[in-house]
Amino acid sequence: MNIKQAKEQIKYAVKSYFTKDESGDFIIPVERQRPIFLMGPPGIGKTAIMEQIANELGVGIVTYSMTHHTRQSALGLPFIVQKTYGGKEYSVSEYTMSEIIASVYNRIENDGAKEGILFLDEINCVSETLAPSMLQFLQYKIFGTHRVPDGWIVVTAGNPPEYNNSVREFDIVTWDRLKRIDVEPDFKVWKEYAHAKGVHPAIITYLEIKKDDFYSIETTVDGKRFVTARGWVDLSDMIKLFERNSFKVDETLVIQYLQDPQIAKDFAVYYDLFQKYKSDYQINTILNGAASQEIVNRAENAKFDERLSLLGLIFDALSNNTRSIVSTEAMMRVLMATIKGLKGKIVSESVEKTIASLKKKAEEISEQANKAKRSGMMSAEDVKDNIEAAKVLQDMSQVIARDNPLNGEKAFFVVKQIFDAQNAILKKKVETTKAYIDNSLKFCNDAFGVGQEMVLLVTEMTADASCAHFLSRYGSEQYFKYNKELLINERQIEILNEIDELDL
Repeated sequence: MNIKQAKEQIKYAVKSYFTKDESGDFIIPVERQRPIFLMGPPGIGKTAIMEQIANELGVGIVTYSMTHHTRQSALGLPFIVQKTYGGKEYSVSEYTMSEIIASVYNRIENDGAKEGILFLDEINCVSETLAPSMLQFLQYKIFGTHRVPDGWIVVTAGNPPEYNNSVREFDIVTWDRLKRIDVEPDFKVWKEYAHAKGVHPAIITYLEIKKDDFYSIETTVDGKRFVTARGWVDLSDMIKLFERNSFKVDETLVIQYLQDPQIAKDFAVYYDLFQKYKSDYQINTILNGAASQEIVNRAENAKFDERLSLLGLIFDALSNNTRSIVSTEAMMRVLMATIKGLKGKIVSESVEKTIASLKKKAEEISEQANKAKRSGMMSAEDVKDNIEAAKVLQDMSQVIARDNPLNGEKAFFVVKQIFDAQNAILKKKVETTKAYIDNSLKFCNDAFGVGQEMVLLVTEMTADASCAHFLSRYGSEQYFKYNKELLINERQIEILNEIDELDL
């Protein structure tokens, strides 16, 4: 199965393990909650989906790579205690708490994560001294003499033997105590993730043209050559920073992440071409509905790979705008809930107390967001939105302190004014983005007509989470027009299959 299907299966399993009966006991007893084993090639996104699952379920997560652990760090250190059995004293070995188990208890104590996921990566590559204890852990969830706390689910991951010479085969007894999920690379699924995370459009568009370059591992006379999903994501992050700092992006950089010389060379060449398209087509003029006839004519006469690159640039701009709106909406929801909760206090309190209340609430929101981030219970995006809301609350307290209104009612009026100003900014973003979508689709129609290019652009917008949210909430006359005209649910599959068969 692909990584998206695997995520769904793991999520279902974790939720099932958390399910309790009327007495408050787990329906599946802890001792029978099979550890989940996610088997798949390296760099496919196994760790990323575990973080997503924890975020979505609102539970904690503790992650460890087992290749970094010795027997002592995983099990704890032995020490001798004296015990009496049958009236006779004996020296008995006990163990300090495992570093791994201790991390779970720390997460519970410090962040309040009573339920969570203990994720152990590369579990079938442990050292020889740790291997027997690892097998025992998988069967009984015990390291040394300490058990994983109730309410924490064990999820593990590993690579198949063909990808890692250090892999240790499990016996049937061990496999029979695990819930095994096998996962394979899938570009289509990864592309959804890439759009959501803002992966550089040059990478997404290149892989749209050369899908076979998405994931590749081969052995040559010169050694291993490989390209992974992780490599593309990390390369994207560095390209963005290089662009921000005006550093040159070339093959020297690319091959540091794509460890296949031919793929690295091909992408480096394409990146230069992509940047040229970005300059030549003046994407902002297309978004603003001001594209010249010369640009329209060039697009019309372009080869398919150039058209695909242009569509990638347009869609990236639209996706960035819709993601910004989704983020602003989330911030506004936090802000609105906070203001509603404080309204009674603000109106009835002195101005000094109002200022203190706003500052205190801002600090609480920031602290809770950072705490949730540490525990894995909140995504980085949600943390950012909460902290942004906290900053607005701080601004409100500063404006009230500066203007010194006469009473609580006047102070609340200031609060409402600032909130309304934030809402006005959101509305302006929405109107601008609607215009961008309409103008982009009109340009596409002017240049290509209602053909495969329009199908691709409308399909991307439909599949992208932020774009789909925007369109369902705010609409777009042009989008719904072309969506209907294309009979997208029926025709897009046929046309996309035709594109896949093209010799690019």
